[in-house]
Amino acid sequence: MSAVKLEECRERIRTELDNVVDFWLKYSHDTVHGGFFTCIGKDGKVYDELKYVWLQGRQVWMYCRLYRSMERFHKPEILEAAKAGGAFLRKFARVSGSSGQWKCAFCLTRDGKAVKIQRTIFSECFYIMAMDELSRVTGDKDMQLEAEQMMEQLIFWVQKDSSGLGRPQLPGDVPTNGMAVPMMLLCLVQQLTEGRGKEVVQKYRELGSWCVQQILQHVQRDGTAILENVSLEGAELPGCQGRLQNPGHALEAGWFLLQFSAERGDEELQRTAIDKFVELPYQYGWDKEHGGLFYFLDVDGHCPTQLEWSMKLWWPHCEALIAFLMAYSQTKRPELLERFSQVYEYIFSHFSDAESGEWFGYLTQEGKVALDFKGGPFKGFFHVPRCLYMCERILDDLLENKD
Repeated sequence: MSAVKLEECRERIRTELDNVVDFWLKYSHDTVHGGFFTCIGKDGKVYDELKYVWLQGRQVWMYCRLYRSMERFHKPEILEAAKAGGAFLRKFARVSGSSGQWKCAFCLTRDGKAVKIQRTIFSECFYIMAMDELSRVTGDKDMQLEAEQMMEQLIFWVQKDSSGLGRPQLPGDVPTNGMAVPMMLLCLVQQLTEGRGKEVVQKYRELGSWCVQQILQHVQRDGTAILENVSLEGAELPGCQGRLQNPGHALEAGWFLLQFSAERGDEELQRTAIDKFVELPYQYGWDKEHGGLFYFLDVDGHCPTQLEWSMKLWWPHCEALIAFLMAYSQTKRPELLERFSQVYEYIFSHFSDAESGEWFGYLTQEGKVALDFKGGPFKGFFHVPRCLYMCERILDDLLENKD
């Protein structure tokens, strides 16, 4: 791909990011109760007023990241929206768990009443991301301390005692290492240590290494497969759960590992990240007939039990775009840029909505729009703008430093 083509990609990505930000600034803000609407139709109309804590935290994080790292988004309305979203989270998201520890709700009413709590760590994860990033743009040390305190609670739940999550240990429930948990903790380690002093970096150094080792356990079958769930000892599990593959998740783990390997100067980890977590899931996950990445696959070729397995979803393609461009930026291997280009072309010919703005999230296997809303309980202001933001910055660096 020539420098001219890279420049064209950057300009298109830059314009797309501007349009996506404008969409959410225009339609998602609740000026009455604070926080954000995320169930938004194709035309921008809100079709459900429930507020999902994952997406509230993600939107606060994304606004803050754009505000502090891209000059054109350093605008008062973006900062004020982030602060209002953070205030809504701090006031309503935390609820007292059964053990007296703080849990975050999964879902809230428009005015902040808790509707549902999940027995997982992910609402807390995105609360931490929001508070830490918001503390960076406001200078509020209490927010940073709050993020670190909740992080300590997550570490306790994951590594020592998960009873605070409220999930009883049943006799037939085999403990597993699901890739989402170490991936998310690694993301938080990178968030909390970014730009901080040596003391903070050292505090989370061991945890970061632990997360990487947990992720690497998912390389199975003599290096020919990435499996979503393995045993705590890193062995393959029986049945559908053990055979499950999630190409998008593996690709996201790939660029997390690439970031970690760059920070540590670990060339072996870089090679593993690219070979096993970027190229391999693309090889088995790409639909050779219709294009795009499958959502779920069974490593032995059985039909996955998830009914949406063959659909093409927005977020795996976001992760693929980041992963291939980041891998190319670190190695300059031309085949990685070719893969980036293939994903790029699929995204802009299928997901991007030039008419009404933002992206469709859910396509059929053939690539037709299956659900035309722009936001829902799981799709908010995060994967699309994070992808565009990261790709724009990588392309900036590539074009600045081209030979």
